[in-house]
Amino acid sequence: MTANELTSGDFTETNEPFSLFGTWLKDAEKSELNDPNAVALATVDPDGMPNVRMVLLKGFDERGFVFYTNFESRKGCELLATRKAAMCFHWKSLRRQVRLRGPVEIVSKEEADEYFRSRPRGSRIGAWASKQSRPLESRFALEKAVAEYTTRYAIGEIPRPEYWSGFRIVPTSIEFWHDRPFRLHDRIEFHRPAPEGGWMKVRMYP
Repeated sequence: MTANELTSGDFTETNEPFSLFGTWLKDAEKSELNDPNAVALATVDPDGMPNVRMVLLKGFDERGFVFYTNFESRKGCELLATRKAAMCFHWKSLRRQVRLRGPVEIVSKEEADEYFRSRPRGSRIGAWASKQSRPLESRFALEKAVAEYTTRYAIGEIPRPEYWSGFRIVPTSIEFWHDRPFRLHDRIEFHRPAPEGGWMKVRMYP
């Protein structure tokens, strides 16, 4: 059976969303040409206006969904202020979508250090050189900053900046959507009253 021949029984019978998400992500890794872990991240600014942008999911388990960023960036400041966020994965090749939302927590320093060390050296330099989300006077200014930090950390390990770390969304709701003929899609929502609670499942009208 191909992904586009998926029937409702293939995913509506489970009572646990994380293993289902893992299966869908593995399917996306086989069918999506670029960045199957790309996800739209929604936050809210101090005036209550929403912001959304694409980020890369860097890990997930039963604790939640993890991504990394500069805490001084726009999304970093908004997440630190509200500690709430939402995500939307859309895998066009599979005709599937997953939405989730919930409170946000900061990952441990050990988690952040481990992931930072795994990044390409150029990306680690970039974390130091980029004042993310703030005005940039010229491309040359950015290239100059990259050159300065490349020289500073020419030898040895590159430390993780204190302002660079990860967030974990601890979902209180996760919705799985799969395309069906005539727009009679399958939608299954898992929700719980609190992050430490048990999951309830409901089928939603398309």
